[in-house]
Amino acid sequence: MTQSHRVDVVLPCLDEAAALPDLLRRLPDGYRAIVVDNGSRDGSPEVAARHGAYVVTEARRGYGAAVDTGLRAATAEIVCVIDADGSLDPGALPLLVALVEQGAADLAVGRRVPVGRGAWPWHARAANLALAALIRRRGAPVHDIAPVRAVRRTDLLGLDVRDRAFGYPLELLTRAAAAGWRIVERPVLYRPRAAGTSSKVSGSVRGSLRAARDMARVLA
Repeated sequence: MTQSHRVDVVLPCLDEAAALPDLLRRLPDGYRAIVVDNGSRDGSPEVAARHGAYVVTEARRGYGAAVDTGLRAATAEIVCVIDADGSLDPGALPLLVALVEQGAADLAVGRRVPVGRGAWPWHARAANLALAALIRRRGAPVHDIAPVRAVRRTDLLGLDVRDRAFGYPLELLTRAAAAGWRIVERPVLYRPRAAGTSSKVSGSVRGSLRAARDMARVLA
């Protein structure tokens, strides 16, 4: 390929300035960061740009809206998506990418393995277990809601995922299963998010329940 990168990494971002420098430094060689700013007020876009990321803006609030915008800004054949809060190690991406490149998976996803106290609050983990059980009933062989994933860009665009909020990963998994995709899950380390950032979902019981409710609507 003529471009200098072989994989694009989409990072939905809302007030993650404290996490971005270390996260972006740890991206593997040949992996280009596409930081999709979703309304940050802490200077995240400027921090991302200073550390070499390609920054795009999505004015519509919502995880799915940010992911879709990043996907359409990507140019590499394979695209990864990972959270921008520093909780997931980008060093896990090559394993997922290899599964797709070698034809072992159409969609390679991570299953979080918590490391460190407070990495995964009980209420967030309980909500995740319930949602994963619902997804398995739809034919996707997963035990997590795919917080990190690798897929061919054109395949994902063709899947036509419509949700623009927190239900995006669930709709992706259920549509992929319905389309007969090979979905492969691998463990990924999950650490406490970077100091100075706050979770929009798992930071409180109310937040986890609200996100789980919104996600469950996708499966209704």
